[in-house]
Amino acid sequence: MLVVNDAPTTLDLEPRVSLLDALREHLHLTGTKKGCNQGACGACTVLVDGRRVLACLTLAMQVEGREVTTIEGVGPHPLQAAFVRRDGLQCGYCTPGQICSAIGMVAEHRHGAASVVTDDVTTTPDLTPEEIRERMSGNLCRCGAYNGIVEAIVDTAPAMAEMAPALTPVPA
Repeated sequence: MLVVNDAPTTLDLEPRVSLLDALREHLHLTGTKKGCNQGACGACTVLVDGRRVLACLTLAMQVEGREVTTIEGVGPHPLQAAFVRRDGLQCGYCTPGQICSAIGMVAEHRHGAASVVTDDVTTTPDLTPEEIRERMSGNLCRCGAYNGIVEAIVDTAPAMAEMAPALTPVPA
């Protein structure tokens, strides 16, 4: 059983079916995009128990019983309005993955996760534009809306941090 966007769902899937294909082809949740299908672009980013994962590299069976949140389950969210206000989207193909990734990134930051550009890993750094760019570097945008994406995240990060779920340790 999968729990997708707060709805328990039972699917009869082969063990090799990716979470991305389960969402798009079996549950008809097409907001999550298939970009490279190799984990290099971030278009398929969803949240599993509040953490961002690449749905193309995750088997559906790996998330059995865990909470999966797709872009369809996110909204309405302040970040969506900020993306529009700050021109953080153009063609929109990467937007669902960008938004899910940003929500997960803020939760990770809130819980003390450091990044490559974090100067002092013994403290939680400010979520500066440099930190955001590094933490979002796995999500590509072919239209080049990066400045708007970063501005939208800067605008909404404090509100998102308050909304962020408590992250539990990743199951082994």
